[in-house]
Amino acid sequence: MLKKYRWDIAFWTVQVFGWGGLTYIAYLFTPNTDGYKETGFFYFLLIITFGIGVICTGLLRWYLNKNVSLDNFNTKELAKILVAITVSSLLYFGLSYCSGFLKGYFDREVIKIPDLYKEFGVGLAILNSFLTIIGWTIFYMSVKIVFKLNADRLERSELNAALKQSQLNTLKGQINPHFMFNSLNNIRGLMLEDVDRSRDMLTKLSEMLRYSLTKNDINSIALREELEMVENYVALSKIQMEERLVFETDIPANTLDLPIPPMIIQLLVENAAKHGISKIKSGGKIFLKAAASDKELLITVTNTGALSIAKDSTQLGLKNIRQRLRLLYGEKASFSLVEMNGEVISTIIIPL
Repeated sequence: MLKKYRWDIAFWTVQVFGWGGLTYIAYLFTPNTDGYKETGFFYFLLIITFGIGVICTGLLRWYLNKNVSLDNFNTKELAKILVAITVSSLLYFGLSYCSGFLKGYFDREVIKIPDLYKEFGVGLAILNSFLTIIGWTIFYMSVKIVFKLNADRLERSELNAALKQSQLNTLKGQINPHFMFNSLNNIRGLMLEDVDRSRDMLTKLSEMLRYSLTKNDINSIALREELEMVENYVALSKIQMEERLVFETDIPANTLDLPIPPMIIQLLVENAAKHGISKIKSGGKIFLKAAASDKELLITVTNTGALSIAKDSTQLGLKNIRQRLRLLYGEKASFSLVEMNGEVISTIIIPL
């Protein structure tokens, strides 16, 4: 908000001094034919030209800011600029011409204009209006592009720093000491019953740790890689919850190679198991589904239970999801968590 306020002040300052300077140049270079520069009509034209110029280009700036996008500049945006220049130029000429005509008419003043203007007449005035507005537009768009490039550079620097911090937070959230402690204890107990399965669970735990460490510093992986991580987590969780935890998936083949942020689905499944299934004596089901369209990937994790967040919970996992989606995709991605008909539904939409 402060940046916009400063930009507005800078714009109107340049606007006033720019048109003031242009008006002064017009005063200096206008021929004083038959004492034309000494008439009240001439000074009226200077003042009205200044005012009309400020108003027309102010409206032009409002239109350009509202309708022309520099982020996705193409021929359509260029056409908008050309149309805006044409309309603004005609408005500038029309208001100037009508003001001068009305002034001369009501004052009943004999207006002696320079020979050059008399020779070319209205055509010269229109051409002058176009050249003036085109010059203003080129200057304004050039300054705006320079400011945007600088702002984009600063924003990228800030986003990179924030993304690094988000990745660190994700790492902290994923290497959960409590989960590791429980998993190792469960595997130790399982060794007395099934050595082969215990060995398999140790392998899955080590794969989870390696995944957390190696994938944390990248922004996207294939969906199939994330599913392997999720399956390892579910297998380890089942040592303790056994048949109480039912895990089902519906993952179409056309989504397996689509890019997603690493650990994001694992966070949803972990949240569903920890805060949903583990709190239900009879257990429940976690259902993971993915669906892709031409523009977006939809991921939903549905679990039996109620949406309840403990007062002492930091909600680090949920905060990580929202922050990473915002940093990577801006407003194009979304995350929601709702309770409906005895189930908690987590939904992530990622643009393709």
